[in-house]
Amino acid sequence: MKLGLFGGTFDPVHNAHLFVAESARVELGLDRMIFLPARTAHYRAAPVASVEERLAMLRAAIAPNPYFAIDETDLAENASGYSADLVPQLRAKYADAELTFVVGGDSLVDSPWLRFSVVLANLDGFAIAPRAEREPERVDRLMASLTPDERRKLRVLDLPALNGSATLVRAQLARGASIRYLVPDAVWRYVAERGLYRPSSRASR
Repeated sequence: MKLGLFGGTFDPVHNAHLFVAESARVELGLDRMIFLPARTAHYRAAPVASVEERLAMLRAAIAPNPYFAIDETDLAENASGYSADLVPQLRAKYADAELTFVVGGDSLVDSPWLRFSVVLANLDGFAIAPRAEREPERVDRLMASLTPDERRKLRVLDLPALNGSATLVRAQLARGASIRYLVPDAVWRYVAERGLYRPSSRASR
């Protein structure tokens, strides 16, 4: 069984997330892509929506795709939020599977990955999705800093570079603009029904 691991706060999940996940699944020949929602984030602002809201949106977003699933390990109250702690747990949980972590190039080069060697040691592969605003040379420099064995696990996905982000979605909502077609319809409806990410909703939390 070949499993992809795709982590994030998903605040909210948007169409670029789904495109990268499905494209990576097909390109890498994965049997399933497992989304790993995180309780918190160390290298960016804390999530705006609650754990329950983000999980509900993610469930709704991936429901149409039978190859998508969710693992809630990183939502536990005692979860550290670090991939170096999460990935060994997943290695033990899916002991018989081949595991490939999928990550955006911006996350890889912009955030200091604590104990990156531990992450790689517990994976069979590590796939990088390009981002439009990122220089490929930055990923090349990171790969050059790894050992040969670590470098062999990394590959850059053959995908068009994308600019879509949860930050963009939240900014659109904050100024009263539409996010329809930036996010799945189910997420668009959920956000609209609950008034998420608008100034009034943040003030009431």
